[in-house]
Amino acid sequence: MNTDDLPRWLLVAALTAPILGALPAAAQSEQADEVRTYDTVVVTAQRREESLQDVPVAVTAFSADQLEKNSIETVQDLALRTPGLTVGAADPINNNFALRGIGTANGISQSAGGDQSVVVFVDGVYAGRGGTVDLDVLDLERVEVLRGPQGTLFGKNAIGGLIQYVSRKPSDEESFFAKATAGNYNKVDLSTRANLPLSDKLFLAIGIANKQRDGYELNQTTGNRVNDQNITTARAALRFVPNDELDIVLRSDFSWQDQLGNPRTNNCDETFNGGVHCVGVNPDPRVVNAYIDGYIIRNIQSYSAEVNWESGFGTVTSLTALRDVDYKFRTPFFSNPVNPPTQIESTDFGKEEATQFSQELRLAFDAFDTRLQGQLGVYYLDEQIDRRQGQIQDFPVPSVTGIAIYPQSISASSFAVFGQFDYALTDKLTATAGARMTWEEKKGDFQAERLQGPGIPPPLGSAAGYDVTGSEEWEAFTPRVALNWDASETMMFYASAARGYKSGGFQGLAGTAAGASTPYDPEFAWNYEIGAKTEWLDRRLTLNAAIFKTDYEDLQISQLIPLCCVVVTNAAKAEITGVEIEFIGRPSDNFQVDGSYSYLDAEFTEYLVPGSDYTGNQLPRAPENKFNIGAQFEFPIGTWQALARADYSWADDAYFEASNVPQQIWAAHENIDARLTLTPPDSPWEFAVWGKNLTDELTPTYVTYFGPYRQTLVPYAPPKTYGVSLSYTY
Repeated sequence: MNTDDLPRWLLVAALTAPILGALPAAAQSEQADEVRTYDTVVVTAQRREESLQDVPVAVTAFSADQLEKNSIETVQDLALRTPGLTVGAADPINNNFALRGIGTANGISQSAGGDQSVVVFVDGVYAGRGGTVDLDVLDLERVEVLRGPQGTLFGKNAIGGLIQYVSRKPSDEESFFAKATAGNYNKVDLSTRANLPLSDKLFLAIGIANKQRDGYELNQTTGNRVNDQNITTARAALRFVPNDELDIVLRSDFSWQDQLGNPRTNNCDETFNGGVHCVGVNPDPRVVNAYIDGYIIRNIQSYSAEVNWESGFGTVTSLTALRDVDYKFRTPFFSNPVNPPTQIESTDFGKEEATQFSQELRLAFDAFDTRLQGQLGVYYLDEQIDRRQGQIQDFPVPSVTGIAIYPQSISASSFAVFGQFDYALTDKLTATAGARMTWEEKKGDFQAERLQGPGIPPPLGSAAGYDVTGSEEWEAFTPRVALNWDASETMMFYASAARGYKSGGFQGLAGTAAGASTPYDPEFAWNYEIGAKTEWLDRRLTLNAAIFKTDYEDLQISQLIPLCCVVVTNAAKAEITGVEIEFIGRPSDNFQVDGSYSYLDAEFTEYLVPGSDYTGNQLPRAPENKFNIGAQFEFPIGTWQALARADYSWADDAYFEASNVPQQIWAAHENIDARLTLTPPDSPWEFAVWGKNLTDELTPTYVTYFGPYRQTLVPYAPPKTYGVSLSYTY
């Protein structure tokens, strides 16, 4: 071991030694003849409630209690503890997910005509644009991460997998919760929520949260701390249960966010061969030199109505939803006013208004004494997206400013019919067959206009702009077949084959009129998988594993053209193989060890672009090895009860782009989190001390490399943070 690594390993040892040291005593305190039954998380990975251990799908699930004990606040925290999942971010709002090597390039996910390959559902509603708020401000019952294509029951763009947030439904139990958190960077979080039975048939749940902190970086030019946080979220849900057959839930969510931007750090060390913009720049990666701070403003409103009716045919579910997102941003990304005579100031700016309406209707039924369980459904989605994006470039010699804008207006619709059937061939063997047929259309207006100066030239080499339209229709058939064998009460094995689909789209920021009006095609992936869900040692050890192979076709690849644009083409094929293991060990009732490991071999089997052959390269954001391990121990301190937990995660080298150039490597990185919770006897109060990224690892969330200028621009994940939380539960 290199002595440079010694402090971090000492910290890991210091955090885990008290927990591990308590293991023998804790284990001896158990009575030999006592057997405790441990409940598993209930999930809806197949659109019906099932134990996690009974679902023939690779799922990582976190209950509300696990989210709290693991200090999981964001999707980045979720990724640290989920095999095969990585999350990059070009800014604090637009996350780029990759699951089992299947992800979306930054240029695609941020254009009006592009979609994510790993999608988010909130209470069954597809969250297509604008991202979602932090997990800890939602009144969640659980979070589920489904790995691999989910093309049958979920369908919409879930070619890599999906993340599903499930909130608590209002109930007849009166409850109240309040929490206050204070931490470094002047962090102050306040949240409260309540469940109020209005009658024996009508229940209301409400909540509001506010999160504020100073920025993680200092803009040396303006003197302000940037990449700060200022967000308020409110939720309300009304549930009406008039009888045993009908259950109606109306939900509404609101989020307001207004904060300074995150100007890019110029990475100017020798590793990246610092370019002309690096002269005079502060070498501290947490200090930026930008002529302005920029800003991020986002408003999200969502409304949904879920109706469940127990009819004579089965359970009929109707889910109607409306989601509206307004988003504005201004980001200086190629900037250094320290040495203005030798460089260009570049600023990205824009706004987006996205409205989404969806309607889903499902029938869940069983027949033949429940040997057959099935679901049939139809789904409709309509999206209206207006995005106005532009760039400003200030040229020092001669002193001129170029401004170009790219208005984009997209109208997209998707209609699907689907069904899945599980038939018990024997008491232990069940066969599954399902399919989804999807019809989609996208059409849009695309413009490029140079407002002044040299700016970004649309089209290439010309001062003229363009104003064009484009439209395309696609259809996709995405089947799934599976066989699962209940070998015993504690062992289930499955094998499956499933096809996934991701919509085609338009480039948005195109350098030519032809490029703007020409769509790129959908992606498709076939996934073949065998897996096991097992429990051992009187269910004190849960051990799940999956082995898979994915054939991935027509990958949508984005290529950055310096001083122009992002070009998207269906340029590649890939093959992905991998292994995933998850475990939870409970040597005693008050001690737990849990973790996961994933191995990923994800490479392009065909990827040719003019002048380059990237065949054999590693897929972006696909580390070969990734693991996490956590330990928690409950113990008394006098009359108080304490819970100590530590989590360690590590991910192998990866790349942010398909070209695999060393300047865009995502170097191997680690993370250590810890939490100590104290609860007085018979008290509704709880006190917690927590720390995250305790080794202060400097981890990029995205890397943009401008080869001709030897320039690398990097936003970073949060530094070391720590604080205290006080909560009250009634």
